[in-house]
Amino acid sequence: MKFFDLKKQHKQIASEINSAIKRVFDNGVFIGGEEVIKFEKEVANFCNIKFALAVNSGTDAIFLSLKALGVQEGDEVITAPFTFIATAEAIANCGAKPVFVDIDPVNFNIDVEQIENKITKKTKVILPVHIFGQMADMDKIMKLAHQYKLSVVEDAAQSFGASYKEKKAGTIGHIGCYSFFPSKNLGAYGDGGMIITNNKNIAEKIKLLKSHGSSPKDKYKNLILGINSRLDSIQAAILRVKLKHFNKWMEEKRQKADFYNKGLSEIKKIILPQVLVNNKHTYHQYSIRVVTERNSLRNFLKQAGVSTMIYYSLPLHLQPAFKYLGYKKGDFPNSEKVSQEVLSLPLYPEFSQAEQKLVINKIKRFFKVI
Repeated sequence: MKFFDLKKQHKQIASEINSAIKRVFDNGVFIGGEEVIKFEKEVANFCNIKFALAVNSGTDAIFLSLKALGVQEGDEVITAPFTFIATAEAIANCGAKPVFVDIDPVNFNIDVEQIENKITKKTKVILPVHIFGQMADMDKIMKLAHQYKLSVVEDAAQSFGASYKEKKAGTIGHIGCYSFFPSKNLGAYGDGGMIITNNKNIAEKIKLLKSHGSSPKDKYKNLILGINSRLDSIQAAILRVKLKHFNKWMEEKRQKADFYNKGLSEIKKIILPQVLVNNKHTYHQYSIRVVTERNSLRNFLKQAGVSTMIYYSLPLHLQPAFKYLGYKKGDFPNSEKVSQEVLSLPLYPEFSQAEQKLVINKIKRFFKVI
């Protein structure tokens, strides 16, 4: 049993995908062009936002957003250590210092009550990560940002389509960043990303930065130093097809998450994922916490043919790449504890109820509640 099966998804939409790809070949434009422009408009409409700018990846989306805000050497950016390295990597690659704030173990997101203690004169941006498909408490984050005159960049790489008080992930802060990596809820057939904002000046700056700083009027006149971060037309065409199915897929994932919740509720040694008030979860991952014997359970499921994943086994403050920051074990106890307990179970729209029942029964058998 695969953890994630893109073949099943593709089979359902193959004819639409093939038509979209053929359209690109017939048009003969493979970088930018009509498909990318239309996809940007469709994402902007979906998110109810003014500007959507397609880029090469979610990592580039964060990096370019920080560059557009002028983040540089000597600055500090506040984020969480329980996430994929790309978030803090983008901060470091701007020359700035990632400043970590521990997570709330209930929802895996940054603990908003601890942010203010980490704000200094060097702080320029708060960068919350909406982990696993659920948004952080954006009201408190925006209040702090306003109070201390900081910018907010939302890392919504895992939470496209999630919402907080009816507002989509990425639309509450000054800038939002998405990833369209193939395994994401809205996934390309390669790399892809998007930056969204309501600020025209930021949008214009990002347009320059993502294409070598080239002038809109003369591509060989470079106004600033930028990078090459463009979305291929084929990926845009594929994502346009998938966006039409997105809401249906997310509703199916929520139903399957509820099925897991009901099926696993009797097991005392498991903490189920919690959906916070005012949040609409998209379950990029269905991640439980196994209080004891996480690794033994994972091995048991593997032997039974059930694939699982651990996101994330080592918090960023303990990664060798960030040794220079001077953090040590024990600095962020919630992140460290969750890293030892978290286990993601298979969950995708095409995952059958029979397969889910098998996973549930195997977990019950391991904990001897069946």
